[in-house]
Amino acid sequence: MPVDPTGADLKRFLAEDPGGPVVMLNLLQFREDGAASYREYSDRIGPFLAKVGGEVVHAGNLATPLVAPDGWSWDAVLLVRYPSRQAFSQMVGDPEYQQITGLRTAALDEAVLQPSSTWGA
Repeated sequence: MPVDPTGADLKRFLAEDPGGPVVMLNLLQFREDGAASYREYSDRIGPFLAKVGGEVVHAGNLATPLVAPDGWSWDAVLLVRYPSRQAFSQMVGDPEYQQITGLRTAALDEAVLQPSSTWGA
């Protein structure tokens, strides 16, 4: 399973833009010893989020699900708010940001990165 968006993923993400802010749901499953690499990525992403007006809304470890499909198993969840889909795209396209993405990639076995918009927006 891929853990990073492709160019085609980002084009679709922008083409389907309903406008307004976006909250990105990140479901993360770490490789063995991957949590340390992800923590380093998390420590270094702050300036890139600030540059585009993004902010971490919630970051936490996940426990055993109460209701979920068989095999559903994630280690952590992050919710990150961006002022727009374009802001997210601008961040991931930043050459300096791309220098730290290897930390995220190396940390993860599986990931879900799913945009959400406010109901009624």
